[in-house]
Amino acid sequence: MTKECREIFQLIEEWSPKDLAYDWDNVGLQLGSPRKKVKKVMVTLDVLESVVDEAVDKGADLIIAHHPILFKPLSEIDMETPKGKAIKKLIQHDISVYAAHTNLDVASGGVNDLLCEALHIHPEEVLVETGKERLMKVAVYVPKAQLEDIRKAFHQAGAGHIGDYSHCSFQTDGEGTFKPLEGTNPYIGSENKLEVVHEVRVDTIVPEGKVKEVIHNVIEAHPYEEPAYDIYPLENPGKSIGIGRVGHFEREMSLRELSEKVKHAFGLEKLRVTGDLDAKVKKAAVLGGSGEKYIHAAKVKGADVYITGDMSFHMAQDAMEMGLSVIDPGHYIESVMKEAMKHYLDKGLNKENIDIFVSQVDTDPFQFI
Repeated sequence: MTKECREIFQLIEEWSPKDLAYDWDNVGLQLGSPRKKVKKVMVTLDVLESVVDEAVDKGADLIIAHHPILFKPLSEIDMETPKGKAIKKLIQHDISVYAAHTNLDVASGGVNDLLCEALHIHPEEVLVETGKERLMKVAVYVPKAQLEDIRKAFHQAGAGHIGDYSHCSFQTDGEGTFKPLEGTNPYIGSENKLEVVHEVRVDTIVPEGKVKEVIHNVIEAHPYEEPAYDIYPLENPGKSIGIGRVGHFEREMSLRELSEKVKHAFGLEKLRVTGDLDAKVKKAAVLGGSGEKYIHAAKVKGADVYITGDMSFHMAQDAMEMGLSVIDPGHYIESVMKEAMKHYLDKGLNKENIDIFVSQVDTDPFQFI
């Protein structure tokens, strides 16, 4: 069985919508056709020529990457350059490429949450807010006997959260009327006869990105052939969305011990650290990729230590002078997204017999000697 590229893109965008990406970013389809049939998908951090060679050898039809291969506008495609060679091979072998970059960084459960999970940090807030989650209200009309089925359908899809409270809903009793027309198979009533049924309207609050899954669950759980439901946009502000995460460790530890834990979590031989290695740390800011310009945000959020990549000399000095310790494990730790994306696609396509595999090419340009 095959899927079209666009169907896989839609699945990815349910997790990391493209509108979460920064304006300067280039996410989504990079090369290829949305209608291309796909049997085999490779997940990678980067799309280098060596990665393309691996995709060709393993028969991939589609590459899902974190870092876009087309990031800045191209004025030419020189087939003698590394990027030009990679693009040529992708076209020759009809391999499409899709990138989920800063949208996957921002998304709930995305790169920054995955980094926190690896380090056993409980994320409590975003490091830099980029917006607010849009909220919707979903109202479903159902016979009272099936009310609990609908509530369960809501909450299994992630609806009904208000602040620190879950399973939030409200019900109103009333009467529903309908006439099953010819050819229907009504749960209640008979063809061509007007029915009046004691029904309940149950309302809940839903993040916009979860509405589709909520409605799917409702239709699956509802006894009627044609369930009645309403969807309303709300002005209530949702939770903050943004880049990076801030949270606490399970216990206080020294900066030296934390540095060792970071090395172990990401399989690193060495990393760079600023600050007193014997100082105690409890609260951390985490940002995958290049995060040096957010040192002030980390300090304002009360972090004892900032874990991010690509720190330059002078920015590290600035952090040190303001009393913020920094651990720089490198940009490559974002590769945590590879297994997570594979798991997500396996779950979403588990009935489609699509082969999802992770690239084994190490694209980290740095080594320690």
